[in-house]
Amino acid sequence: MSDAKAKPISAAAAALHEKAYVIDGLNFQSDGSTGVLKAGGVNAVNVTVSGLNADFEETCDQVVEWLHRCEQPGAEWRVIRQVSDFQAAREAGQIGLIMGWQNMRPIADKLQRLWLFHKLGVRVMQLTYNERNFLGDGCLETNDGGLSLLGRKAVAEMNALGIAVDLSHVGEKACLEAASISTRPVLLTHANAKAVSNVPRNKTDAVIKAVAATGGLIGVSVYGPMCWDGDPAHRPSLRDFLRHLDHIVGLVGHDHVALGTDFPAVRDLAAVGSIIEMTLNRYPAAISKYAAAFGNDVRTRYLAECSSLADLPRVTAALLDHGWKPAQIEAFLGGNYLRVLAQIWGAPAA
Repeated sequence: MSDAKAKPISAAAAALHEKAYVIDGLNFQSDGSTGVLKAGGVNAVNVTVSGLNADFEETCDQVVEWLHRCEQPGAEWRVIRQVSDFQAAREAGQIGLIMGWQNMRPIADKLQRLWLFHKLGVRVMQLTYNERNFLGDGCLETNDGGLSLLGRKAVAEMNALGIAVDLSHVGEKACLEAASISTRPVLLTHANAKAVSNVPRNKTDAVIKAVAATGGLIGVSVYGPMCWDGDPAHRPSLRDFLRHLDHIVGLVGHDHVALGTDFPAVRDLAAVGSIIEMTLNRYPAAISKYAAAFGNDVRTRYLAECSSLADLPRVTAALLDHGWKPAQIEAFLGGNYLRVLAQIWGAPAA
């Protein structure tokens, strides 16, 4: 345990965190348990409700499983379909579930499936997951070919339906193209600044500015590989996370930053072991150096002082200590999402 982790959270930070409406822009997996979310003061979360490379049938099964969970008597979750559902969930003591994807594989080349999944309640879709799919190139593709014709049509259809376009794992050119053609704000639900940590998953200043220019948000993450300075003797810490926030706020301002942890929300961390192993084996360019330095365990994939959702109050404390105003912290923790999601999910302009 680091000294920073042992430092107690001030009463002011604890009170501010409890007051804030906390929205986590990305949890990559959940088994339906809410304990760790409630321990971290999370009110709502964008959960990846389908496998990272799931097809249509598998995704349908997984979405239906979530819908069934939310309809049970005494359910701890409430599906978020519109912004007013956030407060309803909080008042009912439930966690707000934003159903999201990290890959558009489930639609294959059939855009009408977007309408189906919107009807089911999916509200955030990431265009690609690292690799190329029908819509365009992911951030680990070497050719960086941008969006396909289908990808451009998909963005337009997502705008029309009110589905958020997520560009977190999307390639540079495709990010810039999607931002340029989108008529609604676009999101980076979980990505940091390449200028601070030059790793494949982080975004250039050009992409960060393009996302903000749409009115969108950059969900800054506590995921270790995206915060790391490359020193194998230095496990990433909240200090590194703050360096990313400082850089991004300097580029686009406080109105365009949010929280996107990329944590799992599960009872037993062993349940995500296969995903942790898959990301190393399938995407070594993104994780191999970090894994060699700190091991390939979910417990070391995050910041030394913030390795679980239960540690999120430490982020609030660090921001207070860093000189952020309470209103800026509340906006970062959830207020900015409430504003921007209303613009994305609401009725299109006439």
